[in-house]
Amino acid sequence: MYEVLLERSAERDLKALSAEIFHRVIPRIRDLANSPRPSGCHKIIGSKNDWRIRIGDYRVIYEIDDKKRVVKVMRIRHRREVYR
Repeated sequence: MYEVLLERSAERDLKALSAEIFHRVIPRIRDLANSPRPSGCHKIIGSKNDWRIRIGDYRVIYEIDDKKRVVKVMRIRHRREVYR
């Protein structure tokens, strides 16, 4: 079991989401505690520990620390904005 932490930027991103998208994203973030590398996740090229999951047109960018068993969610944004 991993601990899931949200950075301030991720909290702000969550507050900006519509209710429909919010209710689709939250269960997927909670599931990261049990499986930080779910099927369909991808490692972000050029980074050491950054991963992403797709939720429709939205992306959740997070970092995995296997030693501390922590998943740190950094960004939750639309796909056209998240990689900037």
